[in-house]
Amino acid sequence: MNTKKLIQEREYGYIGAETKKKAFTQKRGQYVTGYSVGILYLDECWYPVLPGNVANLSTYDFPVRLKVVPNCDTSRLLAGDPLLLDSVIKAAKEFEEEGARAISAACGFFGNFQDKVAAAVDIPVYLSSVVQVPWIKTGLKPHQKIGMLTAYAQGMTSNLFESCGIYDPSICIVKDLSTLTEFSAIIENRGSFENEKVKKEVVEAAVSMVDENPDIGAILLECSDLPPYASEIQRTIKLPVYDFITMIKWIHYATSQKPYYGFI
Repeated sequence: MNTKKLIQEREYGYIGAETKKKAFTQKRGQYVTGYSVGILYLDECWYPVLPGNVANLSTYDFPVRLKVVPNCDTSRLLAGDPLLLDSVIKAAKEFEEEGARAISAACGFFGNFQDKVAAAVDIPVYLSSVVQVPWIKTGLKPHQKIGMLTAYAQGMTSNLFESCGIYDPSICIVKDLSTLTEFSAIIENRGSFENEKVKKEVVEAAVSMVDENPDIGAILLECSDLPPYASEIQRTIKLPVYDFITMIKWIHYATSQKPYYGFI
């Protein structure tokens, strides 16, 4: 694969009031434009996808595209099934061919494949909210830790952490949500849940985690279904809260820079 040629064919253009360029080109295979981030998501999920969720398009004030990874169901992804790797890479390569400038995903457990997918394509890959851990830790005091709310603590393995560039998982205090009465509807694909009950469960979990671990300096929401509750968590525990949306916005702005106009 000729990486230099791929980069030359990639379009990072911008059309605005000051645009002077008259001729534009587009690489063959790309038809949809005007977006930067392609988001991979699970197959056969069944539960409400609320505003704030990674897979709800009203979450964003910029366009994104979603692509399903065939046969990538909840149980296989939570278990980090290595047989999913080829399908994840195939979907990522399709996004690259279709013009995505970066790739993310709609479940933190795609992080099991982060390093291998990043090596397989020629655009940036950030499959899991967990990849934010090193950056978050850099801004904290040396003794402080990151409190992580996860949909499935058993799946937060050393393989997932290492794939996401984290070689000391002890900097994270992980709180499991999988056994909560209402939140469990998500990982069990029960088709419905009472949103206020989920919010209450998640906020209470965050409060108990911080109460039990006063050295926590920031919160990371591993699960792509948790951003709808980020603001309530933050108002309650009064700490910085990072999630998939903070990451996807970062990816978007890094790959969609616009010129500045104004007074000097």
